[in-house]
Amino acid sequence: MKTNRPVTQRQEQQHERALCAAILALRSIDECRSFFRDLCTHAELQAMADRWAVVELLERGLPYREIHKQTGVSVTTIGRVARYLMSGNGGYRAVTERLKLNA
Repeated sequence: MKTNRPVTQRQEQQHERALCAAILALRSIDECRSFFRDLCTHAELQAMADRWAVVELLERGLPYREIHKQTGVSVTTIGRVARYLMSGNGGYRAVTERLKLNA
């Protein structure tokens, strides 16, 4: 996160909303994959994919150590993902519920 930015909080929120709108404009998994591969570094994309894998394993009830063993994700990160899954902004929960309906 940049600490010395000439951007106001309002501008930052506008940029975030514009990014979300861009993501919502994607129409397929292939478009989404291409967009994120252009937008993110390999490490950033891998970190996000790892966190999503953790969400799926937490939803299946696996213990942290087993998730670490399967994914290589640190127990600290697994704990952080679990916290956001249970009491974050509701994003993980919304998507997991929606995907359950489509399964």
